[in-house]
Amino acid sequence: MTQHFAEILPALETKSEGNGDAAIEVKTALDALTAEVKAKAEADKKLGERLDQVEQKLNRPNIITDKKGEPTEEQKSFDQYIRKGDRISADEVKTLTESSDTQGGYLAPAEFSSEFIRNLVQYSPIRQYASVRSTSAPSVIYPARTAVTNAAWKGETQDQTGSEPAFGQAEVPVNELNTFVDISNQLLADSAGAAEQEVRLALAEDFGAKEAGAFAVGTGVNQPLGFLKDTNIGVGKTAVSATAIASDELVDLLYSLPEIYRRNATWAMNTQTIAAVRKLKDGQGNYLWQPSYQAEKADTLLGRPIMEVLEMDDIGAGKTPIVLGDFSGYRVVDRVSMSILVNPYLLATKGVTRFHATRRVGGAVIQPAKFKKFKNA
Repeated sequence: MTQHFAEILPALETKSEGNGDAAIEVKTALDALTAEVKAKAEADKKLGERLDQVEQKLNRPNIITDKKGEPTEEQKSFDQYIRKGDRISADEVKTLTESSDTQGGYLAPAEFSSEFIRNLVQYSPIRQYASVRSTSAPSVIYPARTAVTNAAWKGETQDQTGSEPAFGQAEVPVNELNTFVDISNQLLADSAGAAEQEVRLALAEDFGAKEAGAFAVGTGVNQPLGFLKDTNIGVGKTAVSATAIASDELVDLLYSLPEIYRRNATWAMNTQTIAAVRKLKDGQGNYLWQPSYQAEKADTLLGRPIMEVLEMDDIGAGKTPIVLGDFSGYRVVDRVSMSILVNPYLLATKGVTRFHATRRVGGAVIQPAKFKKFKNA
C-alpha cells in the first residue's frame, strides 16, 4: 500500500498545479488514500496480536485435561488387581476399598442386562379346539332341536299317528374380566417404555390363563360355563378303580361316543393323567399312546389327539380326570377383545398412571351330545 501511494503521489501533485477544481479533486483522492493506509495498518496490527497469542499458546506445556472415555481410578485399580493379584501399591488398594461395600461386592464394574427374566404362564389351548365366533350383543341365543319326530311302522290300512320334533334354545352369555394396574410416572419415564410393555404382556398372559380355565371349570356365574361343570354332558365310562385307569376302560369311553362325533373327538386331561395314561399297554404289550412324528401334530391315544387341560381333575375317587369329545360343540363368543385404557389423570397428584384392562367373552357347551366324561369310582 505504501509503495502504491508513492507511485501515484507525483501524478497527483502535477495535476493539482492546474485550476482550483483539480486541486479539490487531488485533495479528495489524498484523503481516501490516507484512510485506506490507516485501515490497512490497523488490520496488520490486529493480525500481529493474534499471531503473538497463538505463539504464546504453542509455547505452553502440553497438559491434557479432557479425560472423557478414560477408565476411572476404580477400574484401573481393578484391572491392576486382576493382572497382578496382591502386587499392587497401597494407593491402589485404597482406591479399591473406597469403591466397594463391606463384602467387596461392588469392586467389579457392574453390567446391566437388557434381558428381562419372567416365568412362563401356562394355559390350556381350549380356544384352538372350540368353535369361536364374535358378537356385538350381551349374549347369543342358539335355537336348538332337542328331539326328532316319532315315526311308526303301519300296515296298509292303518291310520297314521302324528308326532312333533322338540325344540329349545342354548344361550351363551357374555361375561366381563377386568383389573387395573398402577405404575408410577417416574418408572414409566425411566424405563423407556419397558415397564408399560411388561405390564401389557402380564395382563395378556393373565387374561389368557383365566379365560382358558373358565372354559374348562367355569361355574357359569359371572364367567363362562366350563365343559367339566356342565351337567348335561353324560358319563361315558366309570372306572372300576378309584385311583387308576385301565386301558380297556379308555376303549369303552371312546366307543361311548356316536361315530359321527368320535371321528373328530379329542381327549382332554391334565399333566398327571397324561403321565398315567401314557404308561398303559394293550394285551400285546404295545403302548396305547402313539407319539407324533410330524411337526404341529398332536400325540394320539387310540387314534385321537390329546389336549392338555391344566385345570382338570387328577385321578381320584369320584373325580372326572378325562373328557372325550368333539370340541366344536363348545362355543366361545368374543364380545370385546382385551382392551387397555390408560388413565394418567385419576392419580395424577400422586404421580401414578392407572392401566384399566377389560375383556368380554362368553363360553358354554351348546351340543352336550358331542362329549362324554370318564369318572373314577
